[in-house]
Amino acid sequence: MKHGNDKHEGAGIERELHDPISDKLVPLEPLDLGNIHTVDDLVRAMGKTAFTGRQVGQAADVLEAMARDKECFVVMTLAGAMTVAKQGMIIAELVDHGIVKALVSTGALMAHGLVEAAGKSHFVWDEKLNDVELYEAGYNRVYDTLEPETNLNFVEGIVAKILEAWDADEVACSHKLNRAIGKYLSENVKGRGILKSAYEKNVAVYVPAFTDSEMGLDFALHNRKRAKEGRPVIKYDPFLDLNHFAETNLKQTRLGIFTIGGGVPRNWSQQFGPYIELRHRRGGEDLPLKRYHYGLRICPEPVHWGGLSGSPYSEAISWGKFVPPAEGGKFAEVFVDATVGLPLVVGAVLERLKKNSK
Repeated sequence: MKHGNDKHEGAGIERELHDPISDKLVPLEPLDLGNIHTVDDLVRAMGKTAFTGRQVGQAADVLEAMARDKECFVVMTLAGAMTVAKQGMIIAELVDHGIVKALVSTGALMAHGLVEAAGKSHFVWDEKLNDVELYEAGYNRVYDTLEPETNLNFVEGIVAKILEAWDADEVACSHKLNRAIGKYLSENVKGRGILKSAYEKNVAVYVPAFTDSEMGLDFALHNRKRAKEGRPVIKYDPFLDLNHFAETNLKQTRLGIFTIGGGVPRNWSQQFGPYIELRHRRGGEDLPLKRYHYGLRICPEPVHWGGLSGSPYSEAISWGKFVPPAEGGKFAEVFVDATVGLPLVVGAVLERLKKNSK
């Protein structure tokens, strides 16, 4: 082709028009609602369209690949108000079906999930009430949803029972505390919940920023009570979580990560690769370098704000956190509200797994 000062440059005079079929391009298909009968039908059809719809379809394919890979250990990271937004049972389903093997979450998400698991409800915000009136009435607002303070008081009673029984000689960390809460729910509560499912399936639940949560405040208040009574306080060490997570991942053949939102849970989970590399390179430990082979992220945060929640997997490859696609890495990212994307993707994959198990 000619370039430079060619007077026909850009006019298309000498274009060589290819046949897309010969070039093996994948054709799109109209989304025909008359052929849609299941969630999986819808998601597969969306995957043959464009824009975010195609991302949803690709996401289901990646989650299915993780679920079917028997040697893949899937870590799910959770940020945002997912349990207040009533997505908790979807997360519990992923644990119950053996797809998710570890959870990394914000503390608030687990605290509000404990409210749900204990049988309490969240409520629609009546917009006639402003935020001052909500505060005075004991209603905590999360966007368009209310968490009554009485709910948090109720679950504090559950946490208090667990902490009262805690041996002060045992150093606490988030995965130990969450397992104890899950055990209590399994033995005393009929309803379903994330921590209950995690306990019953032996899935560790890590909360890296534990003090940034209602349960963290409950822990702090309990220790102040112990100190006032002259009793030994419960010591807390977050590095027990870090090393438990790392040692668990080191035992796995392949790793996958399923991220909702971003924030601390996402980065804490992703830094496993650099942590192992640094232990090998700086610490002289004889360790295999491990990275995530699969990744699925549902988050509407754009890249151009510069925050971690919006950074793509390609960026994380440069940090040694993910296996590049050229070496077998398989990733999908969906830029949509997780209350829309999560039910569609998980619903479709569960249907696929159920269909093939018959």
